[in-house]
Amino acid sequence: MKTSHRTNLVFLFDLVAPVFAWAVAFLLRFNFEWPYWYHSVIVAGLVVLVPIHAFACLWAGLYRGLWIFASLPDLKRVLRAVAMSSLALVAFVALYRGDLATPRSTMVLYPMLLVAWMAGGRVVYRMFKEHRLYGGLIAQGKPVVIVGAGRGGAMLVRELERSPDWRVVGLVDDDRNKWGREVLGCPVFGGIDRLPQVIESEKARHVILAMPSAATAIKRRAADLAVQAGAHVFTAPGLEDVMSGRVAISAIRPLEIDDLLGREEVEIDTGHVGAMLSGKTVLVTGAGGSIGGELCRQLARFGVGRLLLFESSEYALYALAEWFSANLPGVEIVPLAGDVKDSERLEEVFAVYRPQLVFHAAAYKHVPLMEVRNAWQAARNNVLGTLRVAECAQRWGAERFVLISTDKAVNPTNVMGATKRLAEMTCQALHARGGSTQFEMVRFGNVLGSTGSVIPKFQAQIARGGPVTVTDPEITRYFMSIPEAAQLVLQAASMGEGGEIFILDMGEPVKIADLARNMIRLSGYTEEDIRIEFRGLRPGEKLHEELLADAEATIETPHPKLRVVRSRPVADNFLEQLRAWLEQKGPVSDEAVRLALVNWVPEYTPYEGRPGLRVVAGTAVQPPGARGAARGA
Repeated sequence: MKTSHRTNLVFLFDLVAPVFAWAVAFLLRFNFEWPYWYHSVIVAGLVVLVPIHAFACLWAGLYRGLWIFASLPDLKRVLRAVAMSSLALVAFVALYRGDLATPRSTMVLYPMLLVAWMAGGRVVYRMFKEHRLYGGLIAQGKPVVIVGAGRGGAMLVRELERSPDWRVVGLVDDDRNKWGREVLGCPVFGGIDRLPQVIESEKARHVILAMPSAATAIKRRAADLAVQAGAHVFTAPGLEDVMSGRVAISAIRPLEIDDLLGREEVEIDTGHVGAMLSGKTVLVTGAGGSIGGELCRQLARFGVGRLLLFESSEYALYALAEWFSANLPGVEIVPLAGDVKDSERLEEVFAVYRPQLVFHAAAYKHVPLMEVRNAWQAARNNVLGTLRVAECAQRWGAERFVLISTDKAVNPTNVMGATKRLAEMTCQALHARGGSTQFEMVRFGNVLGSTGSVIPKFQAQIARGGPVTVTDPEITRYFMSIPEAAQLVLQAASMGEGGEIFILDMGEPVKIADLARNMIRLSGYTEEDIRIEFRGLRPGEKLHEELLADAEATIETPHPKLRVVRSRPVADNFLEQLRAWLEQKGPVSDEAVRLALVNWVPEYTPYEGRPGLRVVAGTAVQPPGARGAARGA
């Protein structure tokens, strides 16, 4: 091992330790009067102790760390070296046969003085260096309050002490045992409810949440209090990420709305899912979309043999293939451009690659866009595309076909939802027809940050200075994260026995107006700075989404976040009639599509149009009777 000039100096410092400890032990024993008559014992002891101590320091690995970062691991190494030196002293005392016996008190004093010299020297050096490097930063930087006085909060305080940008003025924590105490010199003022008073009294305009493992409700409460007090809110990384070295504790970032809508971490039966996927050839349609792309990433975790990426958008397919090339080069992927309505392309793909599992995520999903002038395209893409992919899967003997559905298929009021319900019925009919392929369907609501979702839209509107547009003050939606949705889809697929419709636990619905207000505040603005405008429900939109139709009931599954829907059966001649309708020559008008969908999906209530709206001072005003029509749709 190479040694530097600085390492040699540290080694010499440690060699002085036994001399210091041995001499001072005698001084203490004889009340600071030097015992000349013990010279022979002192010299003999040093002849034995110094070389053994030198070996002990090297054996303990004392020269791996830098003194400026001296911490608990360095103390442990010091104690290992001291333990070996102390054993050497015990052996010396037992074996030495001089005129005078070695005082027994030295066996207690010697290790204590060794620790004081070696550990104390390192601590003093670190304090000196930190004061020299960071001492000038004290009382500088933006005052900040930390929420959470646990390990994460303590680590964050230590890191921020070295930053010229921040000055920790105190902490808050709901643990009463910490109130009135200090964390590395910073006071713990009280519980989270005291946050507004602390912000005001300490003139702080920044708050950092250092409790990544806390429940979402607690983080939301802390963020609401901080935002209402006019502070900017940040969050610190989790301890697991810090301990693993993936990120630094000081890598704080602004709190995002995803953090406040965050759900408990999903636990799936990885063994069961892995057994279903390991070594298999898996086809994902719509692979370039938000859900399809995340499904591909999750599938790669389970050691699939080959991943077929089927996508109609050239750029989305290219971007996903590049991501795999950069991040998971060991996964065998096959990028395949194609349309799910193209029978010849699908036949080619299934004939060449023989996928054993199919995840069908390709669909048109934007409700207002599909409602007007695009209804027939929604029906062909969402229903005919599902029918053709599913029939290919059944014809070529795929083990499983999993349809990614939506909560908008429940009592639909729009073309998109009705076509997704029709796609579910198509899979039910194909499963009832028999064969080796198991058909499963999975419904869930909105996913955070997905393409076309409300959160990126609000972010863009806030960045432009507003206004933020919301359809209705009372509108609510269910939300879940993209990774959570993808993992639960895989869990449902592994549990299915064929023909089931799974619904995911979407938690509590979120009021979109509240979501908009929180996003405005988290961005550092008030509603006076950025207005919220209510513009009325768009074509086909519901005020509240549902997860079950009136005629459906559910049964529990072994997984707490998954339930199975008991849905009504499909007629025997369903597929033949459906195929004839879908394969007719177009174009077909929106009205004709809606009339046909009413026949196929009895629970579908078509959108009939609503009166226009006018916006006054950020609030949408509807003509008389329009509100009732909106709610009744």
